[in-house]
Amino acid sequence: MNFTYSDKVKQYEQKLLRFMDDYVYPNERLYKEQLDPHNRFAKTPPIMEELKQKAKDQGLWNLFLPDSEYGAGLTNLEYAPLCEIMGRSSIGPEVFNCAAPDTGNMEVLVRYGTEEQKQQWLHPLLNGEIRSCFSMTEPDVASSDATNIRTSIVREGDEYVINGTKWWSSGAGDSRCKIAIVMGKSDTKANKYEQQSMILVPLDTEGVTIKRMLPVFGYDHAPHGHAEIEYKNVRVPASNIIWDEGKGFAIAQGRLGPGRIHHCMRIIGAAERALEELCKRVENRQAFGKKLAEQGVIQEWIAESRIEIEQARLLTLKAAYMMDTVGNKEAKAEIAMIKVVAPNMALKVIDRAIQALGGAGVSDDFTLAASYANIRTLRLADGPDEVHRRAIAKYELQKYR
Repeated sequence: MNFTYSDKVKQYEQKLLRFMDDYVYPNERLYKEQLDPHNRFAKTPPIMEELKQKAKDQGLWNLFLPDSEYGAGLTNLEYAPLCEIMGRSSIGPEVFNCAAPDTGNMEVLVRYGTEEQKQQWLHPLLNGEIRSCFSMTEPDVASSDATNIRTSIVREGDEYVINGTKWWSSGAGDSRCKIAIVMGKSDTKANKYEQQSMILVPLDTEGVTIKRMLPVFGYDHAPHGHAEIEYKNVRVPASNIIWDEGKGFAIAQGRLGPGRIHHCMRIIGAAERALEELCKRVENRQAFGKKLAEQGVIQEWIAESRIEIEQARLLTLKAAYMMDTVGNKEAKAEIAMIKVVAPNMALKVIDRAIQALGGAGVSDDFTLAASYANIRTLRLADGPDEVHRRAIAKYELQKYR
C-alpha cells in the first residue's frame, strides 16, 4: 500500500487549504448570523451560495465521486485528504458540494438511477441547485437492523403508494431540499434481504408532511436540520423506483460504504482542528506560574491526541485503498473498523481540547462544543458502534471456521 499523494492530489490540497483560509473559516460566523432568527429553516444564508460559486469557479466541486464522468475522477484514496480538509469546518463540505446526505444520494443515482431519474434529480444535485434527504430510520423500530423497517411501498397500477413515518431524515428542513430517497418494504413475503425497496419521493408530493425538526443536543443544525416525516398515502409514478423492487437492501449497502468512510475522513479533519485549537490556547495561557503548554498533563493530552489521529488516518487510508483495489465488499471489515474508531477518537481529542480551553470550550465562541455534539451522533448514524463491532467479530471468526 502506497499512501503517497499524487501531484494532482497535492494541487487540490493546496487549493483547498488556501480556499478554507481565505473564504470558509472567515465566514463561519457570518453564516450563522445570516440565518433568519424567526425561522432558521426559511432560507439559506446568502454567503453559502457565494462560497459555492467561488468553489465552482476554482474547480473545487463534486470531488467525492470516484472514477465518474460526473465528478473529479478521484479515487477514494485520493479523495481522503481533501475530504479531511473540508471536514475541518461544519459548513465546509457543502461549499464544495461534498456534503451528506447529498453525496450518498448522488452516488445512488449514478450507480442505480435511470436516465430519466438522473436528468430530473441527479443533475440538479450535481449543480448544487437543490438538496436531498435520505429517509430510512423509523421511530417505532430498531432501525440499526434495516430488516425491521415497516414503511410500505405498494404498487397500484402505474404508481407506488407509500405509507409510514421516518425520522432523522437529515436535510429535509432545508428550503432547497426537493427530493427524498425513501426506503420501505415492497414485499413482506420475500427473502428478508429482498423485501425492501428504495423510491424517489418529491417532498412537495401530496401526503408528505414534515411533522417536526429534531435538535441534536440542542443544536438545530439549521437550515439543514433533521426531520420527522410522515408519508401518508403518498403516490408517485412507478418509474420512481430505484433499480428494481427488492433491491433496497443492496442499494443501502452500496450507499453506506462510501458514506461511512466520508464521515470518517471529515471526522479526522475536525479532530485536527480541535488539536490545533488546543495547542494554540495552551501556548498562550498561564496557570500556576507557567504556560499551560508546560504542564505535564497537557503535554500528555497533546501526545495522545496526535497518536490517535495518526492511527485513525492510517486505517482510513487503508480502507479507502481497499475500496479502490478490491471493492467495497472486500473492504467491509476495514470500513466497519474505521467507522468505530474515527468518531470515538475525535470525541476524545475534542474532549481534551474542551478541557484545556475551560469555559471557552463549551461556548459558541469556539467550534469545539458544536463539533462534539455533531460527531457524537456519528456513533449512531450509518450504523451504531455495536452493530459494526458485531460485524467485525463475525468477519474475524469466519477465519477459523
